[in-house]
Amino acid sequence: MDDPVTQAVRVMALGRLPGLIVVDARRRPRVVLPGTQVLRLTVPRAYQEDPALTRIVDEAHADIFWHELGDLTVGDCLPTPVARPVTVPATATLLQVAALMARQRSPLVAVVDEAGILTGAITLDRLLASLTLAGPGA
Repeated sequence: MDDPVTQAVRVMALGRLPGLIVVDARRRPRVVLPGTQVLRLTVPRAYQEDPALTRIVDEAHADIFWHELGDLTVGDCLPTPVARPVTVPATATLLQVAALMARQRSPLVAVVDEAGILTGAITLDRLLASLTLAGPGA
């Protein structure tokens, strides 16, 4: 929550992650953000709401908005109210995870222990790979 948005986006980009799991100080997931939602944190609201503004910025200056983020933290940029995080217990089956991802439209699910502490993550890519390897004809 307290990390700068720029750092969070770099972690996602360098790790080629489909999104981010934002945790609180106790390592409990606060929100699971698919990549498109992370992108929304970086693009100023005025540009998102008025496409005409985006057309007046030439390509040479199109990445200026990135520098305008300054010291904004992930917590500063989250919408309110924050959506409940997409989580599963470590004992969840492939079908349970697949159904949750489909229902929540999230390519990323946080795995939590009995106390609600983040222990891992499941990405859509890994889930699909597991399903195809476990399925008939595999």
